[in-house]
Amino acid sequence: MSAPSTTRALHQLARLHGIQTAYYDVAHRRRQTSVETLLAVLRALGAPVQSLVDIPAALRERRQALWQRTLEPVVAAWDGELPSMQVRLPSGAADASLSGHLTLETGERQSWQWHGAALPVLEATEVEGTRYVLKRLSLPGELPWGYHRFTLEVWGRAVEALIIAAPLRAYRPPHGHGDRTWGVFLPLYALYSQESWGAGDLSTLEALLAWIAGTGGGVVATLPLLATFLDEPFEPSPYTPVSRLLWNEFYLDVARVPELGKCPSAQALMRSSSFQKEAESLRNLLLVDYRRQMALKRRVLEELCRCCFADASDRLEAMRRFIEAHPVVEDYARFRATCERQSTPWRSWPEPLRAGILRDGDYDEETKRYHLYVQWLAQQQIQALSEKTRQNGQRLYLDLPLGVHPDGYDVWRERTTFAMDVSAGAPPDIVFTRGQNWESPPLHPEKIREQGYRYTIAYLRHHLRHAGLLRIDHVMGLHRLFWVPNGMEASQGAYVRYQPEEFYAILALESHRNKAMIIGEDLGTVPPYVRPAMLRHGLHRMYVVQYELDELASHHQRTLRRVPANTVASVNTHDMPPFRRFWQGLDIHDRRQMGLLDKAGARQEVAHRQALKQALESFLQHNGYIKGYASDQMEVLKATLFFLSVSSTPVVLVNLEDLWLETEPQNVPGTRDERPNWQRKARYSLEDFSRMPEVVGTLEVLEHLRRH
Repeated sequence: MSAPSTTRALHQLARLHGIQTAYYDVAHRRRQTSVETLLAVLRALGAPVQSLVDIPAALRERRQALWQRTLEPVVAAWDGELPSMQVRLPSGAADASLSGHLTLETGERQSWQWHGAALPVLEATEVEGTRYVLKRLSLPGELPWGYHRFTLEVWGRAVEALIIAAPLRAYRPPHGHGDRTWGVFLPLYALYSQESWGAGDLSTLEALLAWIAGTGGGVVATLPLLATFLDEPFEPSPYTPVSRLLWNEFYLDVARVPELGKCPSAQALMRSSSFQKEAESLRNLLLVDYRRQMALKRRVLEELCRCCFADASDRLEAMRRFIEAHPVVEDYARFRATCERQSTPWRSWPEPLRAGILRDGDYDEETKRYHLYVQWLAQQQIQALSEKTRQNGQRLYLDLPLGVHPDGYDVWRERTTFAMDVSAGAPPDIVFTRGQNWESPPLHPEKIREQGYRYTIAYLRHHLRHAGLLRIDHVMGLHRLFWVPNGMEASQGAYVRYQPEEFYAILALESHRNKAMIIGEDLGTVPPYVRPAMLRHGLHRMYVVQYELDELASHHQRTLRRVPANTVASVNTHDMPPFRRFWQGLDIHDRRQMGLLDKAGARQEVAHRQALKQALESFLQHNGYIKGYASDQMEVLKATLFFLSVSSTPVVLVNLEDLWLETEPQNVPGTRDERPNWQRKARYSLEDFSRMPEVVGTLEVLEHLRRH
């Protein structure tokens, strides 16, 4: 085969596996994916290709496999309408009788029969000497919402498909039920009270919700609260969790654990001078010391765990019922205990541990009990928090990260649903000129369908049981994701497509079942088909002023884009500089230090920032949010918040740190050890900032504007 023919065959094979062979970058230039990248991504998807020599055979195999797939493994059915199913049959079976039955989620069953010769033909083709026919199979009637199993029998062979019957649009509260509210954002680790041990906990979050409720606010948003590695390995980033199915015991409030009142050893430990000294030292730090604080908290939790297991009480029986109802918790506890025994990532474990088979002697039983116990406690405290939030008419805004830690529980247990030799990332853009590698294995687009999205449904339910709003990180990943092969530069990746309608069906169904709004993080370079799909399926977008300013300045406009009703609006996000840092251009200095800007580029950015500031001030003055032309930073910030508040957006989110003009960011994307990401405490405690006139006064005006 000639070189051009081989390249064409490679591109055909890539497209059959859902890989884009080219994409348009942030400057709308077409970028061709390299041969090396295509081969690496194909291998990650399971294609038998080591070099270009293998392409013709792999292409034949792929075509044959697709036509031998009698039914698609998953079908979305919208608003109760049973879908038309596409059935692929060898021509010899095309006219045979077919029988099928549908097993509803409730267990009810419906059956049908069809004459193959009467089914409409959509396509016919020949693959490797066998002629195949694609026919349409219509199912009569309506479907209740849920996950249903359809089984088709033809020529004595049975094949199955999952039918996701869902409302077309995700949940939205009825009109008048908190549809013009506001809330605040602060990472939980950064939120502390005078009683905290050095970082926020779930009781502090509850106190923040209570204070906001008293001011009139309906929402409190924070970063992911999922389990992370806080010892060895150490990765405190909330966006690289050990699991998307379990909570982080770091946020437990030990003082509210019922065992504490009946556990003398834990009480004595907490009263000891060494313990008190360490707690005070952690309180006084400007940054959260996760290792030290988790070690301190774990000492008490281990004592409480021993006391719980030593007493045949109602509490112990309740924990056992919880574990029985949530088998993933016990599996996770064994995994974490084995991690501590092995002291190496699971990919270095001996078999059969690496393969997912753990026996009693492979880990310390007491360590396993600890992880069981703290997950039970975390579930109790989060459940109590979410129930109280709903009783107060408020909503907890949780965040679902795109990925998980490659050495974590989810990848170990669910490895067949992950592509293991690649990482999710993003191609180069204006800010990240070298691209991004998030070092998290992406979900395998075919394997997740074959397992009926079991893992995806599980981690969504884990969050939606408690969230009134759930933010989907990098919502473009429902459509396509940039895969970076291991060992390659972040700029050398390729986009791999998913089945977005199936994701949207799950999101719509689960959001209605839990009465939770879904917000898609759609910032940055977004393909043109993503936002219309979000609108069609009722996902809220994000309206962020710092992003909108680029449009305002670049088009020499005097008017910011109107805030759409299908958005959650804010001035910035956790990945952006706080308002004052942005206003002073300190983030440009950061990018210069990181090598993302040269001297000339930095000068250009400074000039551009000045244009943005002038454009915003001009807009706010022209529309009466600022009187006159003498405005300071706080005036501009408050005027911007008031502009958002009078819009039709259902939720305005305020970064609490902006209200005292914080300059230090919580996260500088593209950095790791160079910046104290995910570690900086808020400048003021909850007790302090809740009494600051500037903070309270701004929120009171927001409340008035939102309600009236």
